[in-house]
Amino acid sequence: MKPLACVLLWLCLAVHAGAQPMGDPSPLQYRSAAEEARFHALTAELRCVQCQNQSLADSNAQIAHDLRREVLKLMHEGRSDAQIKQFLVERYGAFVLYRPQMDAGTALLWFGPGILLLIGAVVLVLHVRRRARALPVSNDEDHSQDERPW
Repeated sequence: MKPLACVLLWLCLAVHAGAQPMGDPSPLQYRSAAEEARFHALTAELRCVQCQNQSLADSNAQIAHDLRREVLKLMHEGRSDAQIKQFLVERYGAFVLYRPQMDAGTALLWFGPGILLLIGAVVLVLHVRRRARALPVSNDEDHSQDERPW
């Protein structure tokens, strides 16, 4: 019976070790409906730094909860949307923005997919042309001997 108790104890400890600390469970407090609409619009434009495929508004990750509180705190301090975005970019990089500004550092984000698509199209065209040249030209006479009537 002791080995089973030890296994259960280790499982409980393992579950506890993977748990995230709980953040502030109180709901966000908005000063007005306009502030709430601005908050939701702003968090929809920001990417969760943990999930990466979800907006800050949609993510349930603990860091997303913390960042939403931070965004609201910055709004209460009177910062503009641009200042809040700049704060998050300085902290987490341009990846936090769904639509990063066009500059030398983000050119690959803007043009990378198009460049990869163009390279793929060129490779495909070159491959098809090489295969077309490599195939022997067939004459109808050569195939007439291979055909069997059924």
